[in-house]
Amino acid sequence: MKLSRLGLFGVISLLSYAAMVVFSPLAYPGYDWLSMAVSDLSAVGAPSAALASRLNALFAPCGIVSIMAVCVSMEHVKERLLRLGVYLFCAMEWVCTVGYELFPWVAGADGADPQNIMHLLVTVLVVIFSIASLVLIALGARKGAHHVLSVWAVLCLALMLLGAVGTGVMPKAVFGLFERFSTFAAVIFNAVLGGYLFIGNFDRDFGREGYDP
Repeated sequence: MKLSRLGLFGVISLLSYAAMVVFSPLAYPGYDWLSMAVSDLSAVGAPSAALASRLNALFAPCGIVSIMAVCVSMEHVKERLLRLGVYLFCAMEWVCTVGYELFPWVAGADGADPQNIMHLLVTVLVVIFSIASLVLIALGARKGAHHVLSVWAVLCLALMLLGAVGTGVMPKAVFGLFERFSTFAAVIFNAVLGGYLFIGNFDRDFGREGYDP
């Protein structure tokens, strides 16, 4: 299998996550997506935890496969900022995958619960890594023959910042809405990177020579 074909796993990861977000509330009576976080759907003790786990089964492994393949493809990309941004985005994916697996949110417990504290710490690290990586990619990709990837990075960064600010300053009644801006921004961008790898845009746009993905 060519390396480029592994980029499709990023799209599968997005579809798995979207299915979890859309359909898991069916198993959670009284769940309000406008005010409640996505993590409430898979929280320990949540009525929708089992369904969320099944629907989300392909999200983490497929996302990791895709971003690792993209990282391998970066070996021949000349633009240093782009490479660094992708590597940092990959680190974010690992922190997200391992961190949330180790410290899932505990339903019914408050923010003082030790496990929930660690869950929130993982979230902070994911947001920091995501923002830093998107800034680097936006700056690095703009120097290529095409600027589409840079535009995607800027759009996802704006979506992520909107979510981060909104969850902090807007009423709790719309917390869930703004939280989804942040979470989907990262998942969508991972799918975008996978799509770029699949169609060979890294090879054309960023000056790789003598490389067949």
